[in-house]
Amino acid sequence: MTMMDPIADMLTRIRNAQMARHEKVEIPSSSIKQNILNIMIKEGYVSSSEKKQNGTRTVFDISLKYDKFGDPVIHKIIRKSKPGLRKYIRYDEIKPVMGGNGVAVISTSKGIMTDREARNQKIGGELICEIW
Repeated sequence: MTMMDPIADMLTRIRNAQMARHEKVEIPSSSIKQNILNIMIKEGYVSSSEKKQNGTRTVFDISLKYDKFGDPVIHKIIRKSKPGLRKYIRYDEIKPVMGGNGVAVISTSKGIMTDREARNQKIGGELICEIW
């Protein structure tokens, strides 16, 4: 069975694992997922990710992050651009997520970056997801 939207699958696995209070979650690996995970680590939404071999497949083992009360650090993950309906945005249309408390992940011609980086470099691209 083929997966139609692997990024949405990754975000859903993270969301479901945090709702179930898991410490770790495994997702199939790809380069775009690696870039999104790097942003999530840099912004403090997940603790770490480790690439490992699981049988014949390569997966990311993601350590999820919770606050001191045991609540997930990620309150919401929203997939914006979908395979059937891509959402492109110019740099001057990029708005801060949750008043600057969240982050938007944007795929640009210079790689995958946050909304702040894209605004500073004055480049737009495909709006992948928003996290807060």
